[in-house]
Amino acid sequence: MTDWSWVAYTVLEVLIAISCFLGNALVVCAVCIGIRDSLREPTFCFLVSLAVADFLASVLSLLAISVDRYLRLHIPLRYKALATQRRTWMAVSVCWTLSCILGFTPLFGWRNYSSLTSDFTNTSSSSSISPPCTFLSVISLPFMVYFNFLGCVMAPLLVMTLLYTQIFRSLQGRLKESCPQAQASLLREKRLACSLALVLILFAGCWIPLHLMNCLLLFQGPRAVTRGTLYTGILLSHANSAVNPVVYACRIPKIQQAYSQIWRRFIVRLNCCHGDKQVCQSIKGSRANHIETCGSGGKSTP
Repeated sequence: MTDWSWVAYTVLEVLIAISCFLGNALVVCAVCIGIRDSLREPTFCFLVSLAVADFLASVLSLLAISVDRYLRLHIPLRYKALATQRRTWMAVSVCWTLSCILGFTPLFGWRNYSSLTSDFTNTSSSSSISPPCTFLSVISLPFMVYFNFLGCVMAPLLVMTLLYTQIFRSLQGRLKESCPQAQASLLREKRLACSLALVLILFAGCWIPLHLMNCLLLFQGPRAVTRGTLYTGILLSHANSAVNPVVYACRIPKIQQAYSQIWRRFIVRLNCCHGDKQVCQSIKGSRANHIETCGSGGKSTP
């Protein structure tokens, strides 16, 4: 890659990192602050976990979300008793623990460090050139293909595809058989399932190209993929973490409302900092009315 290509790649990585941080931080704030009692709902707990995991790209949070929606639809009478807040956070903890264990696997020996060190030791006496500091010079391609891609990505994706297929089949059948009063709730459930399935599709579309490049590198050698193509795949995989907050904003009404509420509060704070006392007083009055209204209202499903 030429010098300008490296500059463009670095700038894009920085922009993606900033977008990822700000977008997923907004998701966490929206769910934890903007949506009342949201953390009592398993789906929103897993969305927070996914937003935090987007800094690490965890597929297990996506799997937990699909299992949650499947259980909610297929055992509705037992769902609330089964999906308690304690069990939900236990599931989140299991996802993070497994992600850490799987991510630390190269530290347990499945890496290129030993061969790299021996090669460098053999050549150090005749040359002062240091070994290359790149991802694939340390992480082995068999690990990336057999363990990471096939075991940790494709296997969960296959399970999630089967779960969402069953979810949409069940919803379609119930919509045909249900009365008009029940259809409104089922349509909300279908809309949320479509939104979460879209997150899954975007994950697959952003990450699978890079994994397929790793397969080509393993089976056909380093000339099978150009460096520019490889770094484009890396950018695409990183961009996935910045896309999810946009999907939530466009597809999930509760998060839309929470985003709007957060932005209104932010603008009000800016006005307050500039001494606009009338705006502050009007907002305080509206906020008090909102709290009083929420206190007299009921809960709703996600």
